[in-house]
Amino acid sequence: MAHSVRRDAPELPDFSLLKRLARDQLIYLLEQLPGRKDLFIEADLMSPLDRIANVTTLKQHDVDKLYKVEYKPIVSTSDQLCFLIRPRIKTVKWICDVVNADKAFGRFRRYKIIFSPQKFYACENLLEEQGIFGDVTTDEWSFYLLPLDDDIISLELPEFFRDNFLEGDQRWVRTAGSALHLLHSVYGPFSKVYGIGRCSKMAYESWREQVEEGEQRARQAEIGNVFLIDRDVDLVTPLCSQVVYEGLVDDIFRIKCGCVEFGPDVTSSDKSIKVMLNSQDKVFNEIRNEHFSQVFGFLSQKARNLQTAYDKRSGMDIKQMKTFVSEELKGLKQEHRLLSLHIGASESMMKKKTKQDFQELLKTEHSLLEGFEIRECISYIEEHINRQVSMVESMRLLCLLSLTENGLLPKDYRSLKAQFLQSYGIEHLLTFSNLKQLGLLVEQQPGETLTVMESRVGKLVNDKTAGKLTDAFSSLAKKSNFRALGRRLNLVPKSDEEYDLRVPRDMAYIFSGAYIPLSCKLIEQVLERDGWTGLEEVTRMLNGHEFAVTAGSNGSDARVKTDSQRIILVMFLGGCTFSEISALRFLGREKGLKFIVVTTAITNSARLLESMLDNHA
Repeated sequence: MAHSVRRDAPELPDFSLLKRLARDQLIYLLEQLPGRKDLFIEADLMSPLDRIANVTTLKQHDVDKLYKVEYKPIVSTSDQLCFLIRPRIKTVKWICDVVNADKAFGRFRRYKIIFSPQKFYACENLLEEQGIFGDVTTDEWSFYLLPLDDDIISLELPEFFRDNFLEGDQRWVRTAGSALHLLHSVYGPFSKVYGIGRCSKMAYESWREQVEEGEQRARQAEIGNVFLIDRDVDLVTPLCSQVVYEGLVDDIFRIKCGCVEFGPDVTSSDKSIKVMLNSQDKVFNEIRNEHFSQVFGFLSQKARNLQTAYDKRSGMDIKQMKTFVSEELKGLKQEHRLLSLHIGASESMMKKKTKQDFQELLKTEHSLLEGFEIRECISYIEEHINRQVSMVESMRLLCLLSLTENGLLPKDYRSLKAQFLQSYGIEHLLTFSNLKQLGLLVEQQPGETLTVMESRVGKLVNDKTAGKLTDAFSSLAKKSNFRALGRRLNLVPKSDEEYDLRVPRDMAYIFSGAYIPLSCKLIEQVLERDGWTGLEEVTRMLNGHEFAVTAGSNGSDARVKTDSQRIILVMFLGGCTFSEISALRFLGREKGLKFIVVTTAITNSARLLESMLDNHA
């Protein structure tokens, strides 16, 4: 079941140090407010905080009671209040109301606001406007990176995608640069940095500024090359249904901060259970990257092997039994518990996917990716909308149709939009505007498609000028150029060939052999070519902003140097999916590399599209 691993694959760096650094800094900040205090934590910081410093640790440092920020009057009786929050205007305004309410009652308390990962001028400005700037102390908890697993690190900033790519708000770019700087300081120096996308370029420049401002220390490199990629370079991949086990678990149960909550339908009891999903779970580690069709057979075989291990007790004498109980039984029981959970999860997922007629859905997606039977696909989407199947699912299919076809024909766009609004509500008019602005759901230009326009322009001018004109076109309407990119990079393997999912031959296995994710294919191509040479046509279709920079390296041990060169850090700005992580793990096994994925957040089609909704808070 498990793929073969090249024996010379390098060891990954130890990222637990990032957790220790974050915990030590938080403890230091809490101790700046000596004595007993109540701690108010913003909702989306609670899960990351739990991975860094649990309740016991906080209590050891004089935190009396913990509260979730709920935007209503507080009940705390403590004389010291500490607020651990994201730098959001709404939350700062609530804190101002709390302080001003205390003032009105003539109550004196000490207040401390800890912004994570950084504070913004707008927040401090609001404190001044509300007249409480002198009543509170403010600080920053520079908690940029949360290691979710041996090879996955998250900034836990799901709002990054909407803020940056839709709103044009670049406040998180500096955060991404600071995260890169932290990794460079602890695990660098990096030798080469590649990237594509406007946001990636800005994050790289922010990081370089911080490197130049700080002092340079010679140290042994643990990470060689870095690849930065914007999420809007490849919007098709996160819109495809995930069929690797970990991706499917995320789509159905929602993995949050590396944890998932399995309900009674999985646990076969009346209780839900929270499970940490990482490489420490031996059962999960063997199936996480597998196509779902292969998982059940593996779990059945594992159950048989486990039964055999239990059965060997029958012929044991007392001494052997004692050894078995002390050395093996605990491990077998733990494996049995995990196996039961993953079998329960697989059964639950199969039931849910059968209900949704999953095979028909996948067939439609594959047709869209291949560009076949488009009218039938449109009919399927119309039926989906008119039956009022999940709104996000309908929106996902509309966006996938638009991206793969470089926009919808005007009559199709108008018809599908009208049907969608009738089914799900007129209030989603603004959502359509958001989708259009991002290039997720657009109407083809009357008269001719942008692809035709671009090919004509390309014949008239050289590549350099065409690049500038491409920028000009992108300001009129974003286009995906998916078909042209698919041909150029061979993203859609020929469908007449039988694809054996038991023995994957390329990264397309993560989508049943139908599609190689563009993001991962770009990474593969650039690493093979050691830059963007030969990919000029591709970068032009992706609106450019590509770069390849030699950042410099030191260290005299040639073997260590070679090992670090084969560890590639890939940073996704705007989120990445578990499917892409599985694809990069496969690529690493094939090439004798190890990939570390750093992402602003783990995403999937539902999270990405929910961030586009007009009522998004």
